[in-house]
Amino acid sequence: MENQNKWAKTWKSSVQPRKQRAYVKNAPLHVRNKLVCSHLSKELRVKFKTRSFRVRKGDKVKVLRGQFKGKMGKVENVNTKRQKIYITGVEQTKMDGSKALYPVNASNVMILELDSSDKRRFNEVKKK
Repeated sequence: MENQNKWAKTWKSSVQPRKQRAYVKNAPLHVRNKLVCSHLSKELRVKFKTRSFRVRKGDKVKVLRGQFKGKMGKVENVNTKRQKIYITGVEQTKMDGSKALYPVNASNVMILELDSSDKRRFNEVKKK
């Protein structure tokens, strides 16, 4: 039974949601890194000939789902361990009146503008 808690590199897929959740829960950080991806806008999709990109700090995104649907902002922080991103303008009011950034799942946003400060980010796309 102890083997179920381990993450398997060779695991392909399963139709059982329980196994899919376990795969993500036990995945190491270098694999979770790939799970923080979002769809690109139609203009970017045509430009880069790819459907999605990994979200990075500095990207401009639009929230597509949840209570902040329609809000746009810049990505402040990306938490790969929790698979959440924090966006400027997407914040909740705490009991003491202060504001705190609200965590959003990366799959619930669309990238409108990519942060182009890192040139290596686009090298992988150019190879294809």
